[in-house]
Amino acid sequence: MKKVFISFALLCVFTLCLFSYQQTQSNEAILPLQTEQEAIAQVIDGMHAAASRADLAAYLRAYTDDGVFMGTDDWERWSRPDTLDAYVTDRFKDGTGWQYTSVQRKINVAPEQKIAWFDEITVSPTWGRFRGTGVMHKIQGQWKIAHYSLSFLVPNEAWERVSQISQQAYAQRDAQADK
Repeated sequence: MKKVFISFALLCVFTLCLFSYQQTQSNEAILPLQTEQEAIAQVIDGMHAAASRADLAAYLRAYTDDGVFMGTDDWERWSRPDTLDAYVTDRFKDGTGWQYTSVQRKINVAPEQKIAWFDEITVSPTWGRFRGTGVMHKIQGQWKIAHYSLSFLVPNEAWERVSQISQQAYAQRDAQADK
């Protein structure tokens, strides 16, 4: 009878612990959407701020270990740790980064709150308006940028002229490559 009582008591304790653990996991997973969006915005803003200070460690810390940054040219696809780390290290070595300030941002978070995606309009004092789009991944409770793509915005009324300039530049590039 004593063995049955001890077995029952252990089963109750185990069940209580398991229930408590599941409640803790559920509570962590179901944070208010606004809180998640604020955390995501802090990472993106932090990435932009680190770039403006040429702060290599803080900039790369914003990305996942295999994160990707896509620039505005067709060949600009930098992935971590290979090409992105090298590019940013070289670019920041003289203490000069780049400045993009978000002026409008939309953030979406998947129901399980481990993946998010966003788009933003940024302004560079040097180059004007851009659109940044990205995917975030929550890793060990921290949001990280898994993919960021920067696109130059072209107003519709300037599209034809910009398209002609772009086509001419690619034609010149192709002609140079053929030599």
